[in-house]
Amino acid sequence: MESSSIVSVESLSKEFRLAVKEPGAQGIIKGLFRPRHKTVQAVTDITFSIQPGEIVGFLGPNGAGKTTTIKMLSGILFPTSGKATVLGYTPFDRKPEMLRQIALVMGNRQQLWWDLPAWDSFVVLREVYDVDKKKFKRRVDHLVESLGLTDKVQTQVRKLSLGERMKCELVAALIHSPRVLFLDEPTIGLDLVSQKRIREFLREFNREEECTILLTSHYMQDVEELCERVIIINHGALVYDGTLQALTLAFSQHKSVQITLTEPVPSDTLAQYGTVLSLDGNVAILEMAREELAVRTGLLLANLPVVDISVPDTDVEDVITKVFTSSLPGPKID
Repeated sequence: MESSSIVSVESLSKEFRLAVKEPGAQGIIKGLFRPRHKTVQAVTDITFSIQPGEIVGFLGPNGAGKTTTIKMLSGILFPTSGKATVLGYTPFDRKPEMLRQIALVMGNRQQLWWDLPAWDSFVVLREVYDVDKKKFKRRVDHLVESLGLTDKVQTQVRKLSLGERMKCELVAALIHSPRVLFLDEPTIGLDLVSQKRIREFLREFNREEECTILLTSHYMQDVEELCERVIIINHGALVYDGTLQALTLAFSQHKSVQITLTEPVPSDTLAQYGTVLSLDGNVAILEMAREELAVRTGLLLANLPVVDISVPDTDVEDVITKVFTSSLPGPKID
């Protein structure tokens, strides 16, 4: 683990002891007097580090252990074994010096008071984090303007749209200028416009303040636009840690090529250049091995009446799905 890491995780594991509930009245009575339990491994021996200023995508299917890991890093849960440090502190010690430098935003949880305007919650949080009044005013004004909330902060939270509430949650989390931001599904359920606004804000915020961000999201657009590096876990185990580009190369050995022809060409002729995925009139889609792409497309252009050719970017979501399905099965909890 590098000494300069702002987040450091070493052989971190978490297991839960859960009660086994049996059906029916007899099962309820039996559970009272002779309860049975089972142990579920949520996170298994994961190791990684994050450098200051990085935005890292933390990915995995439902139940992979992402939220459990973030809760351990933010001090909400104690690990069963292993070590973790955030800003040099052990997070589960929950020292005020660390808590004043981190923030956690969960898309399916809220810290704003439902019946009060968002501004009132901001004022309470200013007191909690002991933020200077002038600094607080400047910071909130900047955050509110950046997120397009100027005319919303005095509105009762329950009357805001989901996207507006999520933006207010971000303002609330950033009032104290955290150095590390944990984002757990921050765009879940939001419309495309709200998602895009939040991504733009996070990118600019990271650039301006060099805040380190660990992001979980099921929306691959979030990951593609914000993260150069991704960490993937499945069934609680780490299965990949590296760049999105390297991941795409490793799990996508073929490329699809769409060609438009001046006249129809038989399928068996097209098959000489690649696997024919579809053929509709003068438009065909072929699949080719990535390392043969340049040669085969050159032959296509030389030998067939091609008027247009395109090679779409690899779908990152498909690549991530391949990573998930190639991982070993195991127990799940999130």
